[in-house]
Amino acid sequence: MKTLLSSKPVLWFLFLFNLAVAAVAPFAVDGAQGLVTSAGMGVVAVGAGVGLLQGRARQEQQ
Repeated sequence: MKTLLSSKPVLWFLFLFNLAVAAVAPFAVDGAQGLVTSAGMGVVAVGAGVGLLQGRARQEQQ
């Protein structure tokens, strides 16, 4: 499962999808639930972005 989640296409999907949901959630869902949803999806997007950057750094070192 770890190999699948760390593959480049999956990381790009997680990054872009969660970033889009984080941007839209406060407008689509009212109140605190929208803000919490946005924050949670933003954390997942940042994590996927970090995974993408770490993969790029590993490729440059080799």
